[in-house]
Amino acid sequence: MGLFDDYITNVKSHKKTEPQAAESSAPPSETAKEQASAPPAAKPGKSSPVSGGVNFNNSHLTDILELKNIHQTYDDGNVTIFKDLYFLLEDKPEQGQFVCILGTSGCGKSTLLRYICGLQDPTSGEVLIHGKPRTHDNRVGMVFQQYSSLPWYTVYQNVELSLRFQGMSKNDRRDIVLKTIELVGLKGHEDKYAQYPSLSGGQLQRVAIARSIVARPEILVMDEPFGALDIKTRLQMQELLGKIWHETKTTILFVTHDISEAVFLGDDIFVMKSNPGEFVYYHHVKLPLERTRELKRSDYFNKLVYEIEDEMMEMDSLSKKNQ
Repeated sequence: MGLFDDYITNVKSHKKTEPQAAESSAPPSETAKEQASAPPAAKPGKSSPVSGGVNFNNSHLTDILELKNIHQTYDDGNVTIFKDLYFLLEDKPEQGQFVCILGTSGCGKSTLLRYICGLQDPTSGEVLIHGKPRTHDNRVGMVFQQYSSLPWYTVYQNVELSLRFQGMSKNDRRDIVLKTIELVGLKGHEDKYAQYPSLSGGQLQRVAIARSIVARPEILVMDEPFGALDIKTRLQMQELLGKIWHETKTTILFVTHDISEAVFLGDDIFVMKSNPGEFVYYHHVKLPLERTRELKRSDYFNKLVYEIEDEMMEMDSLSKKNQ
Protein backbone atom coordinates (compact mmCIF):
# COMPACT_ATOMS: atom_id res chain seq x y z
CA MET A 1 0.00 0.00 0.00
CA GLY A 2 1.43 3.38 -1.00
CA LEU A 3 1.42 6.42 1.22
CA PHE A 4 -1.31 7.97 -0.93
CA ASP A 5 -3.59 5.12 0.14
CA ASP A 6 -3.29 6.32 3.73
CA TYR A 7 -4.45 9.76 2.58
CA ILE A 8 -7.50 8.32 0.82
CA THR A 9 -8.32 6.03 3.79
CA ASN A 10 -8.38 9.06 6.09
CA VAL A 11 -10.48 11.07 3.64
CA LYS A 12 -13.05 8.30 3.27
CA SER A 13 -13.22 7.67 7.01
CA HIS A 14 -14.36 11.23 7.77
CA LYS A 15 -17.33 10.76 5.45
CA LYS A 16 -18.67 8.09 7.82
CA THR A 17 -17.89 9.82 11.10
CA GLU A 18 -19.64 12.71 12.81
CA PRO A 19 -17.29 15.60 13.59
CA GLN A 20 -15.98 15.68 17.13
CA ALA A 21 -16.61 18.64 19.40
CA ALA A 22 -13.75 21.05 19.78
CA GLU A 23 -11.84 20.72 23.04
CA SER A 24 -11.57 24.47 23.51
CA SER A 25 -13.37 27.56 22.31
CA ALA A 26 -10.17 29.61 22.39
CA PRO A 27 -9.16 31.11 19.01
CA PRO A 28 -6.44 29.14 17.19
CA SER A 29 -2.91 30.42 17.01
CA GLU A 30 -1.52 31.83 13.78
CA THR A 31 0.45 28.62 13.29
CA ALA A 32 -2.70 26.56 13.72
CA LYS A 33 -4.53 28.71 11.19
CA GLU A 34 -1.78 28.17 8.66
CA GLN A 35 -2.01 24.40 9.05
CA ALA A 36 -5.80 24.20 9.45
CA SER A 37 -7.74 21.74 7.33
CA ALA A 38 -4.62 20.02 6.06
CA PRO A 39 -5.12 16.44 4.89
CA PRO A 40 -3.76 13.86 7.35
CA ALA A 41 -0.15 12.84 7.14
CA ALA A 42 0.67 9.35 5.96
CA LYS A 43 1.96 6.81 8.44
CA PRO A 44 5.60 7.33 9.40
CA GLY A 45 8.11 5.18 7.64
CA LYS A 46 10.50 5.13 4.73
CA SER A 47 9.95 8.17 2.49
CA SER A 48 6.95 9.23 4.53
CA PRO A 49 5.77 12.83 4.33
CA VAL A 50 6.70 15.17 7.13
CA SER A 51 4.27 14.50 9.96
CA GLY A 52 1.55 17.04 10.63
CA GLY A 53 -1.87 18.09 9.50
CA VAL A 54 -5.21 17.40 11.15
CA ASN A 55 -7.45 14.38 11.20
CA PHE A 56 -10.36 14.62 8.76
CA ASN A 57 -12.60 13.19 11.48
CA ASN A 58 -12.46 16.58 13.18
CA SER A 59 -13.74 18.62 10.25
CA HIS A 60 -16.76 19.34 8.04
CA LEU A 61 -14.81 19.59 4.81
CA THR A 62 -16.80 19.48 1.58
CA ASP A 63 -15.70 17.90 -1.67
CA ILE A 64 -14.36 20.14 -4.42
CA LEU A 65 -13.10 17.56 -6.88
CA GLU A 66 -13.37 13.80 -7.06
CA LEU A 67 -12.14 11.41 -9.73
CA LYS A 68 -13.69 7.96 -9.29
CA ASN A 69 -12.73 4.66 -10.93
CA ILE A 70 -10.97 6.40 -13.80
CA HIS A 71 -9.88 4.21 -16.67
CA GLN A 72 -8.02 5.61 -19.67
CA THR A 73 -6.93 3.46 -22.57
CA TYR A 74 -5.79 4.11 -26.13
CA ASP A 75 -5.18 2.01 -29.22
CA ASP A 76 -8.35 -0.06 -28.75
CA GLY A 77 -7.46 -0.85 -25.16
CA ASN A 78 -3.91 -1.97 -25.83
CA VAL A 79 -2.37 1.02 -24.03
CA THR A 80 -3.50 1.71 -20.46
CA ILE A 81 -2.82 5.08 -18.87
CA PHE A 82 -5.10 4.83 -15.80
CA LYS A 83 -6.72 1.84 -14.15
CA ASP A 84 -9.16 2.39 -11.24
CA LEU A 85 -7.62 5.79 -10.48
CA TYR A 86 -9.07 7.63 -7.50
CA PHE A 87 -8.40 11.21 -6.39
CA LEU A 88 -10.16 13.56 -4.00
CA LEU A 89 -9.71 17.20 -3.00
CA GLU A 90 -11.68 18.83 -0.21
CA ASP A 91 -12.29 22.44 0.62
CA LYS A 92 -10.10 24.41 3.02
CA PRO A 93 -12.33 27.25 4.26
CA GLU A 94 -10.93 30.77 4.05
CA GLN A 95 -7.85 29.44 2.33
CA GLY A 96 -8.52 27.54 -0.87
CA GLN A 97 -6.31 24.80 -2.19
CA PHE A 98 -2.90 24.94 -3.84
CA VAL A 99 -2.11 21.42 -4.94
CA CYS A 100 1.00 20.48 -6.90
CA ILE A 101 1.22 17.27 -8.91
CA LEU A 102 4.60 15.76 -9.68
CA GLY A 103 5.27 12.58 -11.59
CA THR A 104 7.30 10.71 -14.14
CA SER A 105 6.81 11.44 -17.82
CA GLY A 106 3.78 9.71 -19.28
CA CYS A 107 2.03 9.13 -15.95
CA GLY A 108 -1.00 11.16 -17.07
CA LYS A 109 -0.66 14.45 -15.18
CA SER A 110 -1.82 16.58 -18.10
CA THR A 111 -4.60 14.12 -18.90
CA LEU A 112 -6.03 14.64 -15.40
CA LEU A 113 -6.13 18.38 -16.01
CA ARG A 114 -7.95 17.88 -19.31
CA TYR A 115 -10.61 15.82 -17.52
CA ILE A 116 -11.17 18.60 -15.01
CA CYS A 117 -11.41 21.26 -17.73
CA GLY A 118 -13.77 19.20 -19.84
CA LEU A 119 -11.30 18.97 -22.73
CA GLN A 120 -11.28 15.17 -22.53
CA ASP A 121 -13.48 12.43 -21.09
CA PRO A 122 -11.97 9.30 -19.53
CA THR A 123 -12.62 5.96 -21.18
CA SER A 124 -14.73 5.21 -18.10
CA GLY A 125 -15.18 6.61 -14.62
CA GLU A 126 -16.58 9.79 -13.09
CA VAL A 127 -15.30 13.35 -12.82
CA LEU A 128 -17.24 15.09 -10.03
CA ILE A 129 -17.09 18.75 -9.03
CA HIS A 130 -18.83 19.56 -5.75
CA GLY A 131 -20.20 16.02 -5.78
CA LYS A 132 -21.90 16.33 -9.17
CA PRO A 133 -20.80 15.25 -12.66
CA ARG A 134 -18.72 17.90 -14.37
CA THR A 135 -20.66 20.08 -16.82
CA HIS A 136 -19.85 23.09 -18.96
CA ASP A 137 -21.46 25.23 -16.26
CA ASN A 138 -18.56 24.54 -13.90
CA ARG A 139 -16.11 27.42 -13.92
CA VAL A 140 -12.66 25.96 -14.52
CA GLY A 141 -9.75 28.02 -15.83
CA MET A 142 -6.64 26.59 -17.49
CA VAL A 143 -3.18 27.99 -18.12
CA PHE A 144 -0.91 26.11 -20.52
CA GLN A 145 2.86 26.11 -20.91
CA GLN A 146 2.52 27.65 -24.36
CA TYR A 147 1.42 31.27 -24.45
CA SER A 148 -2.27 31.13 -25.25
CA SER A 149 -3.21 34.80 -25.49
CA LEU A 150 -4.89 36.07 -28.63
CA PRO A 151 -2.22 38.20 -30.35
CA TRP A 152 -4.72 40.30 -32.32
CA TYR A 153 -6.28 41.46 -29.03
CA THR A 154 -4.84 43.88 -26.50
CA VAL A 155 -4.11 42.87 -22.92
CA TYR A 156 -7.40 44.42 -21.84
CA GLN A 157 -9.38 42.66 -24.59
CA ASN A 158 -7.81 39.29 -23.73
CA VAL A 159 -8.61 39.58 -20.04
CA GLU A 160 -12.22 40.71 -20.54
CA LEU A 161 -13.00 37.93 -23.01
CA SER A 162 -14.66 35.48 -20.61
CA LEU A 163 -16.76 38.24 -19.04
CA ARG A 164 -17.98 39.24 -22.50
CA PHE A 165 -19.01 35.65 -23.19
CA GLN A 166 -20.94 35.67 -19.91
CA GLY A 167 -22.91 38.66 -21.17
CA MET A 168 -21.63 41.12 -18.57
CA SER A 169 -22.08 44.73 -19.60
CA LYS A 170 -19.09 46.82 -20.68
CA ASN A 171 -19.33 49.10 -17.66
CA ASP A 172 -19.70 46.24 -15.17
CA ARG A 173 -16.71 44.31 -16.46
CA ARG A 174 -14.35 47.27 -16.76
CA ASP A 175 -13.60 47.59 -13.04
CA ILE A 176 -13.12 43.81 -12.67
CA VAL A 177 -10.77 43.66 -15.68
CA LEU A 178 -8.63 46.58 -14.52
CA LYS A 179 -8.32 45.16 -10.99
CA THR A 180 -7.29 41.78 -12.38
CA ILE A 181 -4.71 43.34 -14.70
CA GLU A 182 -3.28 45.21 -11.73
CA LEU A 183 -3.26 42.01 -9.64
CA VAL A 184 -0.99 40.25 -12.16
CA GLY A 185 1.34 43.24 -12.42
CA LEU A 186 0.35 44.48 -15.88
CA LYS A 187 -1.04 47.89 -14.96
CA GLY A 188 0.00 50.34 -17.68
CA HIS A 189 0.08 47.63 -20.38
CA GLU A 190 -3.67 47.42 -20.95
CA ASP A 191 -3.56 48.75 -24.54
CA LYS A 192 -0.57 46.72 -25.74
CA TYR A 193 -1.17 43.79 -28.05
CA ALA A 194 -0.58 40.39 -26.44
CA GLN A 195 2.33 39.42 -28.66
CA TYR A 196 6.07 39.82 -29.08
CA PRO A 197 7.76 42.28 -28.99
CA SER A 198 5.11 44.33 -27.25
CA LEU A 199 5.22 42.01 -24.24
CA SER A 200 7.86 39.67 -22.84
CA GLY A 201 7.29 35.95 -22.26
CA GLY A 202 6.60 36.52 -18.59
CA GLN A 203 4.13 39.27 -19.39
CA LEU A 204 2.33 37.07 -21.91
CA GLN A 205 1.93 34.39 -19.27
CA ARG A 206 0.57 37.00 -16.87
CA VAL A 207 -2.07 37.82 -19.49
CA ALA A 208 -3.02 34.13 -19.65
CA ILE A 209 -3.29 33.94 -15.86
CA ALA A 210 -5.37 37.13 -15.70
CA ARG A 211 -7.72 35.85 -18.39
CA SER A 212 -8.15 32.59 -16.43
CA ILE A 213 -8.89 34.16 -13.04
CA VAL A 214 -10.94 37.22 -14.02
CA ALA A 215 -14.21 35.31 -13.76
CA ARG A 216 -13.15 33.81 -10.40
CA PRO A 217 -13.19 30.13 -11.45
CA GLU A 218 -13.99 27.42 -8.93
CA ILE A 219 -10.86 25.59 -10.01
CA LEU A 220 -7.76 26.79 -11.84
CA VAL A 221 -5.55 24.15 -13.45
CA MET A 222 -2.06 25.01 -14.62
CA ASP A 223 0.02 22.70 -16.81
CA GLU A 224 3.69 23.64 -16.39
CA PRO A 225 2.87 27.31 -16.97
CA PHE A 226 6.41 28.50 -16.23
CA GLY A 227 8.30 25.82 -18.15
CA ALA A 228 9.28 28.09 -21.04
CA LEU A 229 10.44 31.03 -18.90
CA ASP A 230 13.99 32.00 -17.98
CA ILE A 231 14.98 31.37 -14.37
CA LYS A 232 14.64 34.99 -13.20
CA THR A 233 11.18 35.39 -14.72
CA ARG A 234 10.16 31.97 -13.42
CA LEU A 235 11.06 32.94 -9.84
CA GLN A 236 9.12 36.17 -10.20
CA MET A 237 6.09 34.32 -11.54
CA GLN A 238 6.20 31.85 -8.65
CA GLU A 239 5.95 34.71 -6.16
CA LEU A 240 3.20 36.36 -8.22
CA LEU A 241 1.15 33.16 -8.33
CA GLY A 242 1.39 32.80 -4.55
CA LYS A 243 0.09 36.36 -4.21
CA ILE A 244 -2.80 35.63 -6.60
CA TRP A 245 -3.76 32.51 -4.67
CA HIS A 246 -3.96 34.45 -1.40
CA GLU A 247 -6.05 37.10 -3.11
CA THR A 248 -8.52 34.78 -4.86
CA LYS A 249 -8.55 31.79 -2.45
CA THR A 250 -9.40 29.49 -5.32
CA THR A 251 -8.46 25.84 -5.81
CA ILE A 252 -5.31 25.56 -7.92
CA LEU A 253 -3.98 22.32 -9.40
CA PHE A 254 -0.46 22.92 -10.62
CA VAL A 255 1.51 20.39 -12.67
CA THR A 256 5.28 20.84 -12.71
CA HIS A 257 8.48 18.84 -13.15
CA ASP A 258 10.35 21.20 -10.82
CA ILE A 259 10.40 19.75 -7.29
CA SER A 260 11.66 22.96 -5.70
CA GLU A 261 8.84 24.88 -7.42
CA ALA A 262 6.26 22.42 -6.09
CA VAL A 263 7.52 22.73 -2.51
CA PHE A 264 7.65 26.53 -2.75
CA LEU A 265 4.13 26.89 -4.14
CA GLY A 266 2.15 23.91 -2.94
CA ASP A 267 0.26 23.49 0.28
CA ASP A 268 -0.14 19.84 -0.67
CA ILE A 269 1.95 17.75 -3.08
CA PHE A 270 0.87 14.52 -4.75
CA VAL A 271 3.42 12.33 -6.51
CA MET A 272 2.43 10.00 -9.36
CA LYS A 273 3.98 7.01 -11.06
CA SER A 274 3.25 5.63 -14.51
CA ASN A 275 2.38 2.23 -16.06
CA PRO A 276 -0.40 2.65 -15.02
CA GLY A 277 -0.61 6.20 -13.74
CA GLU A 278 -1.52 6.38 -10.06
CA PHE A 279 -0.84 8.47 -6.97
CA VAL A 280 1.77 6.96 -4.71
CA TYR A 281 3.04 9.62 -2.30
CA TYR A 282 1.46 12.58 -0.56
CA HIS A 283 3.06 15.46 1.37
CA HIS A 284 1.47 18.29 3.31
CA VAL A 285 3.97 21.16 3.13
CA LYS A 286 4.41 22.63 6.61
CA LEU A 287 5.50 26.09 5.59
CA PRO A 288 3.71 29.42 6.12
CA LEU A 289 1.02 29.99 3.52
CA GLU A 290 2.65 33.29 2.51
CA ARG A 291 6.09 32.31 1.26
CA THR A 292 9.26 34.16 0.41
CA ARG A 293 12.39 33.00 -1.38
CA GLU A 294 14.26 32.96 1.95
CA LEU A 295 12.27 29.83 2.87
CA LYS A 296 14.11 27.96 0.13
CA ARG A 297 17.25 28.17 2.26
CA SER A 298 15.66 26.49 5.27
CA ASP A 299 16.61 22.97 6.33
CA TYR A 300 12.98 21.85 6.16
CA PHE A 301 12.54 23.08 2.58
CA ASN A 302 15.66 21.34 1.29
CA LYS A 303 14.96 18.15 3.24
CA LEU A 304 11.54 17.88 1.62
CA VAL A 305 12.96 18.59 -1.85
CA TYR A 306 15.53 15.80 -1.45
CA GLU A 307 12.91 13.44 -0.03
CA ILE A 308 10.61 13.90 -3.02
CA GLU A 309 13.59 13.67 -5.37
CA ASP A 310 14.36 10.23 -3.93
CA GLU A 311 10.74 9.20 -4.42
CA MET A 312 10.79 10.36 -8.03
CA MET A 313 13.97 8.41 -8.79
CA GLU A 314 12.54 5.33 -7.11
CA MET A 315 9.33 5.53 -9.16
CA ASP A 316 11.25 6.10 -12.37
CA SER A 317 13.12 2.85 -11.77
CA LEU A 318 9.88 1.00 -11.03
CA SER A 319 8.21 2.40 -14.17
CA LYS A 320 11.09 1.22 -16.37
CA LYS A 321 10.86 -2.27 -14.87
CA ASN A 322 7.13 -2.41 -15.68
CA GLN A 323 7.54 -1.34 -19.31
